[in-house]
Amino acid sequence: MSDVNDHPSARVVCLDRDGRVLLMHWYDHVAGADVWEPPGGRTEPGETLLAAARRELAEETGLPGSAVLDRCVEVDRDFRWLGVRFVKREPFYLARFAEARPEVRPGALTEEERAAFRGYVWAEEVPAGVEPPELAEVVEQLTRDRR
Repeated sequence: MSDVNDHPSARVVCLDRDGRVLLMHWYDHVAGADVWEPPGGRTEPGETLLAAARRELAEETGLPGSAVLDRCVEVDRDFRWLGVRFVKREPFYLARFAEARPEVRPGALTEEERAAFRGYVWAEEVPAGVEPPELAEVVEQLTRDRR
């Protein structure tokens, strides 16, 4: 199927000092749908998944990529974005921040991202309707026995 994208990518579960999760708010104008998900995106040529996670965090949020730990949970994904189906196994890395609700300042968004970006929230708990749907379990796995 020609509309399936399996390019490697990585996401970052960001937790503030009180355990709130950073969710980016995007609007898919093709599907007419709001999407809430952790920051992240595709790798660049020659880039490792961890390096991509760190770069994407810095680009999409302005938060330091160095906060991304070399700890991840792999998640099987099957979703649509802007009319393209993405099927892949995507690592979700952990980043912790010492302050409450660090300011998010997207600075290096692509043209496509700028058109879709609607804001962000530091969520007290993972809400329904977030991508991926099992994000609460991913957060639990990343933080289990490591608080």
